[in-house]
Amino acid sequence: MRGNLGASDNTFMLLHVTHATRYDYTPPVETAQHMAHLKPMSTVSQRLVSHELTISPAPSLREESADLYGNTRAFFALDSTHDELVVTAESVVETSAPLLSPAVARGLPWEEVRERFRYVKGARYDPASDFVFPSRYVPRHDDFAAYARPSFAPGRPAFDAAMDLTLRMYADFEYDAGSTEISTPAIEALAQRKGVCQDFAHIMIACMRTMGLPARYVSGYLLTQPPPGRPRLIGADASHAWVSVYLPGADGPGDWAEFDPTNGRQPGEDYVTLAIGRDYSDVSPMRGVLHGGARHTLAVSVTVRPMEELMEEAARIAAELAQSQTPSQAHSQSQSQSQSRFEPQPQTPHQAQTASQPTQDHKETP
Repeated sequence: MRGNLGASDNTFMLLHVTHATRYDYTPPVETAQHMAHLKPMSTVSQRLVSHELTISPAPSLREESADLYGNTRAFFALDSTHDELVVTAESVVETSAPLLSPAVARGLPWEEVRERFRYVKGARYDPASDFVFPSRYVPRHDDFAAYARPSFAPGRPAFDAAMDLTLRMYADFEYDAGSTEISTPAIEALAQRKGVCQDFAHIMIACMRTMGLPARYVSGYLLTQPPPGRPRLIGADASHAWVSVYLPGADGPGDWAEFDPTNGRQPGEDYVTLAIGRDYSDVSPMRGVLHGGARHTLAVSVTVRPMEELMEEAARIAAELAQSQTPSQAHSQSQSQSQSRFEPQPQTPHQAQTASQPTQDHKETP
C-alpha cells in the first residue's frame, strides 16, 4: 500500500484492525481445510491486546499453533457443503516504533556481514542463515545483483546500504495495483519497474540475498490517513508488506532492522506486524485445499483505525440515537429495560431443557 501515511508523534499507538475475507464458490464446496495467518505477533515494539477470529460457516475442527518463525497460524476444517466462506479477524494492537538492539554493530561494513554468513565447517550456527538462501518467490538472478550494486559501495555499512536501496526503489518503481498478480515473478516486476508492496518486498529481499545478506518478508498493516476533509473509508485499506534485514553484533547476535521500499521509509508505530517468513508463501493470510468449488470469487476488506477514533464514533452514534428519540420513547425504553432486568422471562419447555445443558466449544490448542 502506498498513500497518505498516518505516523504519529506519540510514542505508542493503539490500533484496531479488521481484516475480512469472503469467498463465494460455484459449484458449492463439499469439504475444505484452511490455514490462516491473521493474528498479529507480539514483539518488542508491539503488544497484542485482543484478537478474535470469526468463521462462517462454523468449522468442524479448529486449532491454533505456532510455526517455525513464531507466527500464530489457525487451522480449520469444514465438512459440510457451503457456497460461501467468511473469515473476519478483529485485533487491537499497541504499537511503538521499532528500535534496534544496542548489540547491533550499525557501522559494520556489508562485506563483513556477508562473510559471517558464508558456510564454514564447524562455525557457530546463526538462525538468520535461513534467510540468505533463495525461496519460492525470491530466486537468485544476476539482474537483482545488478540493481543492488549501486547501493553497496565498498566498505559501506550494511544498514546504510539497505536504507539507500529502500530509497532508490521508492524513486524508481511505480505503485500500480493492476500491473502484477500474486503469481507474478519478482524478476518480472523488477524489469517493468511496477508492482505492489508484495512485489517490492520480494525484489528488495532478492537484492539483499544476492549480495549475501539475510533478509525476510514481513506482512502486516499500515495506518493511512484519508484526504483532508474526507471521512475514513471502512474496508478501503489493504494488507501491507515490507522487509526486515539482519544486522549482526560486533561479536555476537544482532537484531533485525525494518525497511519499507513501497513508501521509502522505515516502519514506525503506524505499522502492525502480522507474520514473518522467507517470502509471501510462508505468511499468506489465507490458503486452503477444497473438494468442489471449481470457481470462486474473492473479496477482501481491511480497516486500520486508531482506537480513539473508533470510540469517538461510537459516542457520536450513541448521542445521535439519544437525540432522535422522543421523551415518551426514551421513557418507554427505560421502563422496558428495568422490567427485563428484574422480571424473569417465561421459557418454553424446550428452552428450559436447552438452558440446563452445558455448551461445548471447539478445542483450540495454543
